[in-house]
Order: sequence, then C-alpha cells, then structure tokens
Amino acid sequence: MNRNQDFTKYMTDMMGQFPVDTSALTEAFKTQAAFGEKISKIALAAAEQSAEISHKWTRETLSKMGPMAEIKEEPSDYAKAMTDFASASAEVAAENIAAFAEVAKKVQMDTVELMMSAGKEAQEDATAAVKKATSEATTAAKKVPATAK
Repeated sequence: MNRNQDFTKYMTDMMGQFPVDTSALTEAFKTQAAFGEKISKIALAAAEQSAEISHKWTRETLSKMGPMAEIKEEPSDYAKAMTDFASASAEVAAENIAAFAEVAKKVQMDTVELMMSAGKEAQEDATAAVKKATSEATTAAKKVPATAK
C-alpha cells in the first residue's frame, strides 16, 4: 500500500531558510486596529448625538400638537391653531437642522484630523522601515567576503 509523503517537514525547513521579520506586519496591524477604533468612536458619537437630536425634535413636535387637538369655539380658531403649529414646527425644524449640521461639522473635523494623524504615522513607519532595511543591507554587504565582490 502506498503512503502519501508528508511534506510538512520539507516545507518547515524551506520556510526556515527564508526568515521573515513579522514585526512590521504586527505594527501595521496594531496601527490599523487603533485607526479603526478611533474612526468607530467618531461614528458612534455622531450616531448618538443624531439620535438625541431626533428624539428631542420628535418630543417638541408632539408637544406642539396638543393645542391643535383641542376643541375650539370658532372655526377660525382651528386655522389659528394650525398656523401656530406650522410656525412652531418651522422654528423647531430650523433649530434641529442646525444641530444636525453641527454634528456633521464635528464629524468632518474629527475625521480630517484623524486622517492627517494616520498619514503622519504611516509616513513615520515607512521612514523607520526604510532606515531599518538600509541598515540591514549595509550590514549584510559588509559581511560579504572581498573575493565575492
């Protein structure tokens, strides 16, 4: 009966001949994870603020509907109640839209700041990696015997 050959040892030996420095990958993963956490916090804070604004807007709108539902003596009082409601609704809408705009503005500023910071960190990481690679190449070149040159 034929047995399948186990290539695990061969592959392990072969990969051992190609040492890989995984510290750069580890650092890149950590940097990306930190970036993801920061951007998530920005998004979650914006969602929370937006939900609060929406909730407040709904409460204000409902509270202003009460006078419209009351019985009126004169037909013109119904028209006045509806006009008052429309006017109050427009005012509340303007306030809440401005609040949403402030949330969006803050998210935009925080995101730009985060992107600038991430770009700077990426540049610093790339510079460090190039310096390390240059240093290792120089060291390796010095080890090469004079006859091989």
